[in-house]
Amino acid sequence: MINKKYDVIVVGGGHAGAEAAAASANMGAETLLVTMNLQTIGQMSCNPAMGGIAKGQIVREIDALGGLSGIISDKTAIQFRMLNRSKGPAMWSPRVQSDRWRFAEEWRLSLEAIPSLHFFQDMVVDLIVEGEQIKGVKTGMGVEILGSKVILTNGTFLNGLIHIGDKNYGGGRAGERASTGITERLIELGFESGRMKTGTPPRVDGRSLDYFKMEEQKGDEIPEKFSFSSETKALKEQRSCHITYTSPEVHETLKEGFDRSPMFNGAIQSTGPRYCPSIEDKINRFADKDRHQIFVEPEGWNTVEIYVNGFSTSLPQEVQEKALRKVVGFENVRIFRPGYAIEYDYFPPTQLKHTLETKLVKGLYFAGQINGTTGYEEAASQGLMAGVNAVLALKEKEPLILSRDQAYIGVLIDDLITKGTEEPYRMFTSRAEYRILLRQDNADERLSPLGNSIGLLPDTRIKEFHVKQSKTKALQNWVSSYSISQAEANPILESKGLSTLKQTMKFEKVIARPQLQFSDFESLDAFKAVVEKESLQKENIERVEIETKYAGYLEKEKEAAAKIDRLEDLKIPETFDYYKLKSLSYEAREKLTEIKPTSIKEAKKISGVSPADISVLLVYMGR
Repeated sequence: MINKKYDVIVVGGGHAGAEAAAASANMGAETLLVTMNLQTIGQMSCNPAMGGIAKGQIVREIDALGGLSGIISDKTAIQFRMLNRSKGPAMWSPRVQSDRWRFAEEWRLSLEAIPSLHFFQDMVVDLIVEGEQIKGVKTGMGVEILGSKVILTNGTFLNGLIHIGDKNYGGGRAGERASTGITERLIELGFESGRMKTGTPPRVDGRSLDYFKMEEQKGDEIPEKFSFSSETKALKEQRSCHITYTSPEVHETLKEGFDRSPMFNGAIQSTGPRYCPSIEDKINRFADKDRHQIFVEPEGWNTVEIYVNGFSTSLPQEVQEKALRKVVGFENVRIFRPGYAIEYDYFPPTQLKHTLETKLVKGLYFAGQINGTTGYEEAASQGLMAGVNAVLALKEKEPLILSRDQAYIGVLIDDLITKGTEEPYRMFTSRAEYRILLRQDNADERLSPLGNSIGLLPDTRIKEFHVKQSKTKALQNWVSSYSISQAEANPILESKGLSTLKQTMKFEKVIARPQLQFSDFESLDAFKAVVEKESLQKENIERVEIETKYAGYLEKEKEAAAKIDRLEDLKIPETFDYYKLKSLSYEAREKLTEIKPTSIKEAKKISGVSPADISVLLVYMGR
């Protein structure tokens, strides 16, 4: 037995566990991170990248609250791209290619730098529970560790089973054993569990590839970064990725192994990620497509190892190699390690509160893939919120629950808790009703004051935020007050083929035209003067441009969110008997009884609860 009781025990050192441990310790709690291998903390199990569509927004939100994923991504990036620049700003999503080894190293060093965070290497096999209260954990070596709060972030390790062709073996990741005991204990405690599947592609020797036959994919010419902090800098050098494609010949070769595929021969019966299917699944589901894109991604600055993104597979190794050799540029490929599928246990997240604390055991929290999600970013954000709420509960303070109009993190957790998931959940911009409000550029405005108020975002960061806000406000004031003359505006408008001004007009009215950008007015003396006077940066100008151009849309979304928020105050008692309301549909009664929403707002989002059911509830509750 370890003769110390910890405030918070975090089980698992992946993205969820690392953020949970960092948040807990940085908020002042004595925290212990227990993991099976201290050398793999923060390891990227799958692709060497952070961010992407909607995921980049989540990383920005984590950073704005005081989490570490953004800072670590910046420090270990080898390429930066802002995706969807051709679309509206609600869709812009930052993404970095990462140096896999540097990423894990930076996580380890960052965690070790937190004085109140401690480490222990062992497998947790049991939970210590008294009544309905968590008391600690037991490890495989028989060590008992007491803690007031426990956060489980076991990822794909819970009874993990790896499949390659007709072979399978226990494991949580290639070369690492599975975690056993926890699932059985949780079921014993009354939890419902299920099985999910994910997969990963082969890693290959970059020296064996012919990049001249592929399309080069460079980073942005002027790269940005994830973190709002001045601690990190944008990349000055970048490493290119490449793009190639499969072909009908590749597909036919892959089909030769379908009879030995665990996907098709019944060995795997669990559900995999809808939006990241295996190559065999793509061929089967999209039979009309004669090619699929492959992203050739370097694993770091100096390594020759390459991640073959888009070629996730669990086919026999010899079939993988034979098919890969028919991909353009891969004719002489050497495989470092084959792709594989992995099945693992998860626990339907409807068993959690919005704090990520379980409903059945007080003080026990779940975060990451244990909740049925997929993706580093989704996991990291849950870890952060579990760590924060565990400490706030210890301090007997109000929990931090982000609303759907406040953060993508709020959308993610709300979806999980109220709707559950039967397949690996991945965040997309389309899941957010208020995505014009939830942009990547304004994550600090939405969340940094909150992060500072709970003691997670340092005072140095909030000071930087206030300086930035002051600069942005100065530009906003100039945009709304400055009147641009015909002589100033018309040459610019004529060069764009736009109708000219007949009289002096407010600048905000002129810039609202969709064909115009602030950069078109860089030569305007008055604009140059305010930029120089306030020392405005690109991020200040971009923020004001978006807020000005989309003012009408932003106002509409705020009004829609406020309308829903008015229902949030209408609380539903935890002991409410839905079965006494015969006007409710049977499905609604069943779902509402199971999920126990705390408000009308939550009830509205439950799958199977119709608008008519909500009307019945409102009538009964006197609204």
